[in-house]
Amino acid sequence: MNNNLSLYNIFLAVAEAGSTLGAAKTLFISQPAVSKAISKLEASLEVSLFVRSKKGVRLTDDGLILYDRIKNAFEYIDEGESVIRERNSLGTGHIKIGVSSTLCKYILLPYLSLYTKDHPHIRISIECHSSRETTDILQQNHVDLGLIAKPDNSTLSCLSLGYMHDTFVATREYLSNMAKRNDANLMMLNKENLTRQYVDRYIPARFYEKFNLMETDNMELLIEFAKTGIGIGCVIKEFVKKELGNGLLVEYNTGLPEIEKREVCFAYSYRRMPNPHVMDFLDYVNEKKSDKRFNVLV
Repeated sequence: MNNNLSLYNIFLAVAEAGSTLGAAKTLFISQPAVSKAISKLEASLEVSLFVRSKKGVRLTDDGLILYDRIKNAFEYIDEGESVIRERNSLGTGHIKIGVSSTLCKYILLPYLSLYTKDHPHIRISIECHSSRETTDILQQNHVDLGLIAKPDNSTLSCLSLGYMHDTFVATREYLSNMAKRNDANLMMLNKENLTRQYVDRYIPARFYEKFNLMETDNMELLIEFAKTGIGIGCVIKEFVKKELGNGLLVEYNTGLPEIEKREVCFAYSYRRMPNPHVMDFLDYVNEKKSDKRFNVLV
């Protein structure tokens, strides 16, 4: 390994170009120098890394194994260099956060409003996706952090913010009139949504049969529909604290089992090189998360 780093760089270029000539053009060195470097690496490892043909080269099984690992290693080196440059760049930095629009409004924004004032040189990018999509792009390293309901059996690291509770709410007037009608509305997120899938684990199918089911992909709409007296909405209790407190909404739990609370967290990949600004942001959140002014989950 000691003297092979430059050889590995040439090996990657050949594997990705599919020919020594293509690699030579990419690296701005001669084709004989590329061929000599590959031969030297193969001799060092005592294996053949490429199958040669008139059309070019392709990786052998040993070559594929080496390519996967070397590619990851070079990407990790590049990421490390980026972190070092960012750490020493006059206090500037960039944090990319994936979050659903609902969690963004009720949980992320209170933290960001203060953090951006205290750290004006840190650029924040918000990518709004469903929690499922956020988890996917987080694992693919497309974002630094994901604000999500903690997934089962996840390999992600998490900073817990607290717990949220799924509940059913409606106006008191709607519930009092419900006994007089046969077509009461039950408003839910659609079945592709992780929150809906979680709720469905607890709610028996026969419960839904009593209602006219209305579905949407946006919890904000469920809350607004419930507030305007259109029907019973399945929402996060912590997001309607004010409405439950002033009596605009009341909980409906007739014939319903208790739904287990869910943990909400800032998730990040422990395999990825830590971004110092991300870690600083998490430390900031950790200091504030017990304050009710910033965290609706406490």
